[in-house]
Amino acid sequence: MTDFGADESFAKAATKMEEHYGIIVPDSAMRTITEKHAAAIKTIPLKTNTPLGNGKDCIIAETDGTMIPIVDCGKKPGKTNEDNRKNRKTFWKEGRLCLAYSQGSMSPFYSATMGHPEEAGDHLLHTAINAGLDGNSLVHCVGDGAKWIANQVERVFDKQGAYLIDFFHLCEYLAPAAENSAAETKAYTESKAMAKNGNLSEVVEQLRPNTEPAEIEDQNAPVRKCIRYIDNRPGQFEYPNAIKNDLPIGSGRIESAHRYVIQARLKLTGAWWRRDIADNMLALRTLRANNMWEEYWADDLIRQAA
Repeated sequence: MTDFGADESFAKAATKMEEHYGIIVPDSAMRTITEKHAAAIKTIPLKTNTPLGNGKDCIIAETDGTMIPIVDCGKKPGKTNEDNRKNRKTFWKEGRLCLAYSQGSMSPFYSATMGHPEEAGDHLLHTAINAGLDGNSLVHCVGDGAKWIANQVERVFDKQGAYLIDFFHLCEYLAPAAENSAAETKAYTESKAMAKNGNLSEVVEQLRPNTEPAEIEDQNAPVRKCIRYIDNRPGQFEYPNAIKNDLPIGSGRIESAHRYVIQARLKLTGAWWRRDIADNMLALRTLRANNMWEEYWADDLIRQAA
């Protein structure tokens, strides 16, 4: 039942139970059982103590957020008999997915949380340890320009880690900035080439003469936004070093992982989740993505907690 409930809406999961096993299970029972096991999986502790040896030379780590539909049906104080639907609020909240793998590996280890950036940092460290991190490993992290990601990389990996801005994300700033040039195609091509060669100072100097006047709002000032984006992230554009060492300069793995690890289950049409249940379901989804399904069912203490 949990197997079906992890992948399908609870209604479809109940239908599959009947189709495959001839057992009729109410949607509510399918939900209850799946969510209980998801909660049990969530209690499995993270690994946050880096081993001293026997690890991999280089770990590649990525993290990124995706918005998940959340519903809050909390009761108001003193309104114990009030219909919860009157207080129902729906909103979107960021779920943070992390992955890590050793250089040359095709099998990332995943972890996810609905928590704050520090929790996401702990999950990122957890994935790196499971991917083979030890005290001598170098950690190559790549992602978008979100400040929280760079801050967590520095916090959990310290001098072992280096953070690289996703090259294609940088290009999203370079392209509109180049539109202010009379020869925009050439300008964009040149700025991309200079950036990939690590010459970000030259990119900035090339753009600076076209900087918009201060009275123009940021949304209409792509050159100013691009220059500020680069200036605010020193040391995060070391593309030549990454290319030389056969390391990725794009974060395509984490972006595609959002689709099949999180969105395929938690962003179904019409689905809204309580925050705590969404957090538990993320644990369930990443456990399956890590091929630890049989390991969970073999652990009597954790399984029986459900």
